[in-house]
Formats: sequence, C-alpha cells, structure tokens
Amino acid sequence: MIDANKRKAIFLLHNEGMGIRELSRKLRVSTNTVTRIIKQEGELPEITKQNKIDIDPEILTEDKGIAIGYSTLTRVMRELGLGQPKNTRCDHVPDVPGAEMQHDTSPYTVKLGTNRVKIVGSIIYMRYSKMRYLKFYRSFNRFAMKCFLHEALTFWGYTAPVCIIDNTNLARLRGTGKNAVIVPEMKQYAKQSEETHSS
Repeated sequence: MIDANKRKAIFLLHNEGMGIRELSRKLRVSTNTVTRIIKQEGELPEITKQNKIDIDPEILTEDKGIAIGYSTLTRVMRELGLGQPKNTRCDHVPDVPGAEMQHDTSPYTVKLGTNRVKIVGSIIYMRYSKMRYLKFYRSFNRFAMKCFLHEALTFWGYTAPVCIIDNTNLARLRGTGKNAVIVPEMKQYAKQSEETHSS
C-alpha cells in the first residue's frame, strides 16, 4: 500500500504538470496505481470492512436454501472444529527422575578442511535431569543406532523404562505415536538392553 505522503506527492506533482508515466518511473509505482491515486485526489480510500457474519450452524442445511460465501462457511467450520483432527499428544509422562529418556537425530553440515561435509548428530538424554550423550556420524543406520544406544547406556550404566524416539524411522516399521509398529530387531534390542543396563 502506498503511504499517505507519497499519495499526496503524486497528486500534487500531477497537478503541477508531471505526466503519469514520468511519475510512475521516478516514484517506482505502476502507471495503474498512479492513475488510481490521481482519481482519488491523493487521498486514502475509505475502506469499510464488513463485520463478520454470525450465523447459526442450524442454517447450514440444504432445506433452508441460503447462499453462504465460501470464506464464511470455512470460518464457521473452523469455529465448530469440523474437519480438523484435534492435535493431541500421544502420551503424557510425568517428570520423574530416571523414568524417561529421549533419542534424537539431526543433520548438520560442518567444514572439514576445505570441504563441507554432511554428518548426523545422535543424542540421547534423560528427560528429568537433561543428562546427555552425543556422538556424530558420517552416516547413521540401524546398526549405528544400536551401537550408539549401547555406548550411551554403558557409559551411564542405566536405562530408563521409557525411551522416546524423535524424527527417525530406523526403529519404526510403520505408523506414528501410540499406533507405531516398532521394527522387530529394535524390539529385541530394547529387551536385551533393558536386561543389561537397568539397575
């Protein structure tokens, strides 16, 4: 939107004899905009915003035959929560010392010598204490994941009963959240790991 001072300048310069194309070129405004501002005598047009239409959801039936604009219909649907899945966490775990740990992997680009190299950072931490174990890999696969977890848990000498795994499909066969199906190999690893590291 063109500010009020620039609009006034366009109108005054035009009245002084400057042409539309010259105004457009010098003020870097399209000729259509210059023409419109001149017609509006350099004033900002009054825009009367209509209040949003409040309608009763009951009238959204075919038998009423009332034409409702698309934007009004979508607003009402949003307000009623129709057609949108509710965003809820799959699980809530209280902050209890040693009850939960979280594993996360993130890509990084680092400079090694003169080359930029892509690496993967793998981190596991205890949720309550924020105690962390971090290691970087050139490539990260299921075998590297198991080795990393073994090293971290051996270093700590402990494993929490619950491990939340973020943004990796190495342990997940399909599904998400509580509907996730874990790869059998990782299920077996988790069982062995719990037996080895729990105290």
